Formats: sequence, C-alpha cells, structure tokens
Amino acid sequence: MKQVLEGSHAVSEAVRLARVQVISAYPITPQTHIVEAISAFCADGTMDARFLCVESEHSAMAAVIAAASTGVRAFTATSSHGLAYMHELLHWAAAARLPIVMAEVNRALGPGWNIWMDQTDSLSQRDTGWIQLYCEDGQDVLDTTLMAFRLAEAVHLPVMVVLDAFYLSHTFEPVDVPRQNQVDRFLPPLVPRISLDTAHPRVLNQMAPPGVYMEMRYNIQTAMAQVPRRLTQYQKEFRAIFDRPPGDAVEAVQCEDAEVVLVTSGTISSTCRQVISDLRSRGEKIGMLKIKMFRPFPIALVRRFLGAARKVAVVDRNFSFGASGVFAQELRAALCNLDGHPPVFGYIAGLGGRDVTPDTLVEIYRRTQDCPTPPEESIWIGLNQEVVQSWYN
Repeated sequence: MKQVLEGSHAVSEAVRLARVQVISAYPITPQTHIVEAISAFCADGTMDARFLCVESEHSAMAAVIAAASTGVRAFTATSSHGLAYMHELLHWAAAARLPIVMAEVNRALGPGWNIWMDQTDSLSQRDTGWIQLYCEDGQDVLDTTLMAFRLAEAVHLPVMVVLDAFYLSHTFEPVDVPRQNQVDRFLPPLVPRISLDTAHPRVLNQMAPPGVYMEMRYNIQTAMAQVPRRLTQYQKEFRAIFDRPPGDAVEAVQCEDAEVVLVTSGTISSTCRQVISDLRSRGEKIGMLKIKMFRPFPIALVRRFLGAARKVAVVDRNFSFGASGVFAQELRAALCNLDGHPPVFGYIAGLGGRDVTPDTLVEIYRRTQDCPTPPEESIWIGLNQEVVQSWYN
C-alpha cells in the first residue's frame, strides 16, 4: 500500500513489519523521529515489543547487545555524536557476532555545532565490523531495513542502515509499504546461533587469549565475504515476494561508453540521475556508479564497472583529515592493482548540509573532463574563500 512517509518513518514502518522484539534508543537530531514512531507503536500495541528508554547512546547500544545476546531481534538508531559515543560498543556488537540492526542518520560532527548532512560520522566507524548500507530515497530506506535484518541474521554480523539527514530523513515521498504476510515470508523468525538461557547457563564474551583472538577476527572477515553472495540471493527473493527490485550493492548507470563516471552514494545519486539525463540529451558521455554497500566494500563490482573507464570522479560528502574523501580512498585502493586503471579524481562537496545541486555535479564533470590527471588529492567544491581566510586573520 502506498503511503506518503518521511524517510525516518520508512525506517519505523520496516522495524514494525520486521517484528522487532526489543528497541532501545536515546533521542538525537535528526534520528529522533524514527524512535518516536516506534515508541508509539509499542505504546498502543501495534508492536509486541519492549521499548527501552536509556540515558545515553552508549547505554542504547549496550541494551540491544544484551537483548540480542538472549536471542531476540533488536534495533536501535542514532546520529553523529551519538554514534561516536557508541564507538566502543560497536566493536563489541560485531565481535560478539550479534545480528543487531541500527539506523544511522548521517549528520555532521562538531564543533562547530551542526545538525545537517555529512557522512563522516558513519564512515568513521568503517573498521568496527558492521555491514554498512547507504540509502537513496524513502523506498530504499524501507527495503534496505528489511534486507538488513535478513543479512544480519544470516551472517551473524550487525548492519548499519545509513540515510541522509533532512534530505531524506525529514522529506516526505510516496513509499510502498508491504503487507505483514509478505514481510513474514521474506523475513522468518530469528533462530539465534547462541543465546543466553537460564535453563542452560553458559559464559559469553570471556577473555580471548592470543591463541584464539586472531582466528575470531578471521571468521568475522569470512562472514563479511559472504555478504555480496547473500545479498544477491535475497534480492531475488525480495523481488519475487514484493514485485520490485531492492537496491543493488552497486548500480551502474550508463557507464558502458562514459568518458567520465561520477561515483556517488545517498541522495546525491538522485540528483546525479537528472544531471546524466540532461547531459546525455546533449550528447555528453557521462555515467554514474552508485555505491550502496560500503562495508564490505564491493571491490569486484567496482573493478568490473570502472576498470575500463576513462576517468572516475568521486563525490565525497565526507573527509578523512590528513588523507582525502573516504569513498575516493576506497576506490583508489580497489583499482590500484589493475593494469591501466583510470585516474580517480576526488571531490569534496556538501559537508555540513551544504546543497549538492545539479550545477555542482556539472562543475565536477567539467573539471574532470578538462584535466588529464587529478590536480590534487582532494578538490574542494564551493568553498567560500572569505570564510576560509577569516580563520587566518
């Protein structure tokens, strides 16, 4: 059934349909609408679930770790400094192999204090062992959240469903909300691998000496390596049940003959689709590679679609200080061992909620066209030089 939902409530509806049993969260803008709606579902009986109000994001993650350890389906949500506050326990959730799903609404980190869009918060957690899936629109949010539970429970790793602050979290659009019986067919009840049970006492998460620790980490990587195959399998099942395709790990748009391929993620991808349509109508050879699955990084697909490209322009809405945009780093690493791989131009745009407009993307395309090689590691787009210089006065 079509409903007009904001992106945050697309998450809430998916959590309801997934029959989540324990939700714990601490409110932080801009994710608060997600858990507000879920708390209402729990209060009015729409969901048969326990909602835990806690005193911090650290406690929220601790609570869902405890819940998942008992074998129930668990969910939380956060943003920005809330995610940073969870950092210690993100490692714990992944290493304990718990199938937790978390919605993470991208928001800039301070100071200066900023509540708007920036991917640096989620990308700062890339080494914690969480699967990361980035969403483009409201439908993608709902579908990805359902897919996240299926993936998490298959490979025994937590999943982060990532969506843009305000551009997606607070924007209303039509979303096809499936029936409960359809979701039940796609997402069966959780069968936990290990769970705490007073009738069968055991010890979990005890000391891991050098003789076993390395093997535990190897097994996490082995589970990560299963994700692309599992995702392909579940996409086929999803299409058969819901009669629509879920988002691919990587989507190539007119890359076959493109002279410049723009690499995007999140809502910038929608803007880029319009730019490609406009420029293609004028004979320009431009393409787009949208990366949805950031962890595990889809190296094989990146090489397949970009290995023969003439030039690649990565649009990063994030930055790793002392290095470059994070997606650009990953692309360069994925392509570096291919003979004759294309030059990767890294662009930084839209930090702290600044708009990335069609004109912004056209500028990136033109700059890439005009330069034979990247003039610098990171090209910052749309800087206000008066503000830049004011810091040195």
